[in-house]
Amino acid sequence: MNAPEAPFVEPWQAQLFALTVALNEAGHFTWTEWTAVFGPRVQAVEASSYWQIWCEALVELLERCGFADAAEVQALTERWKAAARATPHGKPIVLSAAP
Repeated sequence: MNAPEAPFVEPWQAQLFALTVALNEAGHFTWTEWTAVFGPRVQAVEASSYWQIWCEALVELLERCGFADAAEVQALTERWKAAARATPHGKPIVLSAAP
């Protein structure tokens, strides 16, 4: 599978990439660890799923490194979804404090 033609179609994709690079540069994981998680996932997907697979691989590494477990990631995802649904179009999404 090849990467999409345009590297970033949406701003969140560039942010996800930058976060991954920053975590690597801070020494939280090596590129070897990254490719071991990302590589097998990305080989079997369509280009349209590339960044979703990238996100899933990063979540797995965050869990392995002890930054967050699956339940924490899921809870934060649900908070973001709720905030997005509650935000009028064109307004910035504001994530409320954790309950």
